[in-house]
Amino acid sequence: MTKLKVKTGDTVRVIAGDHKGSEGKIVKVLREKNKAIVEGVNIISKHVKPSASNPQGGIVKKEAPIQISNLVVLDANNVATKIAIKNVDGKNVRVSKKSNQVL
Repeated sequence: MTKLKVKTGDTVRVIAGDHKGSEGKIVKVLREKNKAIVEGVNIISKHVKPSASNPQGGIVKKEAPIQISNLVVLDANNVATKIAIKNVDGKNVRVSKKSNQVL
């Protein structure tokens, strides 16, 4: 598996595709597919069959995964930035390349 520079809880902005410009927090990262689910972005309508837990069935709105290459991480100042991994006090931490802030 590849090492990804994004993780759950990061605030990201979409830089390509139909939802370009929208922002949200990462809810889940799907490492094997190189995709992430971002809160409030890429909403799809899914048709659900009636079942014992959901006897009504119907149409459910939910977030679909987005390719990680279409996302850019935002630092504390809401500035799009790349991420570097640096060793600080014997620990590897993620650092913003633009502002040198620890993420």
